[in-house]
Amino acid sequence: MELGQTLPIWSIIPFAGMLLSIAIFPLVRAEWWEKHQLLVALAWALLFALVLFFALGLRSGYGAKALVKMAWSKMPKSMIVLRILFFIGLLTGLWRSCGTIAFFIYHGIRVITPSLFILVAFLLTVLLSYALGTSFGVASTAGVVLMALARSGGVSEAVTAGVILSGIYFGDRGAPTSSCASLVAALTETDLYGNVRRMFQTAALPYALCLIAYTVLSFRNPIVTVDETMLDALAESFVISPWALVPALIMLILPLLRVPIRRAMAISAAAAFVITVTVQGGSVADALRIMVVGYHPTEGLLASVVSGGGLVSMLTPFLMIPLAALYTGILEGTGALTQAQSVLERSAERIGRFPTMVLLSLLAAMVLCNQTIVVMMEHQLIGAVYAKDGAEHEELAMDIANSGVTIAGLIPWCIACAVPLSMLGVGVEALPYACLLYLIPLCYLFTKRFFFPAKSKGSETPV
Repeated sequence: MELGQTLPIWSIIPFAGMLLSIAIFPLVRAEWWEKHQLLVALAWALLFALVLFFALGLRSGYGAKALVKMAWSKMPKSMIVLRILFFIGLLTGLWRSCGTIAFFIYHGIRVITPSLFILVAFLLTVLLSYALGTSFGVASTAGVVLMALARSGGVSEAVTAGVILSGIYFGDRGAPTSSCASLVAALTETDLYGNVRRMFQTAALPYALCLIAYTVLSFRNPIVTVDETMLDALAESFVISPWALVPALIMLILPLLRVPIRRAMAISAAAAFVITVTVQGGSVADALRIMVVGYHPTEGLLASVVSGGGLVSMLTPFLMIPLAALYTGILEGTGALTQAQSVLERSAERIGRFPTMVLLSLLAAMVLCNQTIVVMMEHQLIGAVYAKDGAEHEELAMDIANSGVTIAGLIPWCIACAVPLSMLGVGVEALPYACLLYLIPLCYLFTKRFFFPAKSKGSETPV
């Protein structure tokens, strides 16, 4: 049987593209390939899935026009997130150049006391992750600095990395600037600010337990010495001024006043632009370039800490989210997931909706290896169960936020876990200390009834 009789000949394009990437990128951009080969592989895998589902749709009797319409049906929701990502890209570059990140790191290091290093590391990464809304951005800046301090000061690398992993996902899950939080709100058709408030409520108990655990670990792992080399480098390269706090304060205050998130981000980016030029002494041309390609200092020590950001840093999610939206649209339109949805519905009836969501999150994170796709598949596969049971949209949003968003960070080969650990230079030995990531779903499992009392068919249906 010829290939064209089973699948179209063009279905081999993603496979050919992957082979060409493996052959060409190491030769022309070896350093870039070393850092991004996992993401490239995932992009080709998603493209392959799209091609495969399209081909299977054709073989099932659907016309090409109908399949294109199915694929496009999920794009409007993804566009909401992409607009947020645009402003996140601007912020992550300008916050670096205006000194906001440097200010937090500088003063964070200065408040470190030998017996509270672990606790301070957690609080600093929590604060930065909430302000920035990006786990990778915090891991690559404050996380790298804290790991360097731990290594030079005799603190356990595994404990420090686990604490950092906990902190960076605090904001990734529940910050108004988080692309993940925006995606959850868009998929579930809920209010972003309302979700953020509920995420704080459901994280209160896990957060308190983390504070206790990390205080104990701090006393058991005191830092011997604090290397002030980074302090000197930051002070030489930046004006450590309170003005650098203005962009962060804007992002903390305006959402509380319910200013639309994109407007708040635009105002914060404008403030960071002005501070970059007036306080830090950069040129307008430099600031414009940083908005696009990010901030990349030439000084060696700082280059490994504060480099990054810009619109270029958002290329991966800009690619992943539309691709995932396209093939989830095809899956829904062709009814390809009907059997899986039936299995999940039976599971929800037996053990409850949220336990089923947790099991689905684990499986999806292990197979799909991408947090964004996990979130979209959770909504795709089990959202109908919540609707059938009469559950509120807010409940679905919280169940996704308290399962897939955090669980993805615990799967070693998932990008959400593998990339931060690689940035920090540690392995899976850090995961037992990432307390917040597994305390959130565990605590929510036992406290959910207080936040979302059951509204299922029949008052005794488990949630």
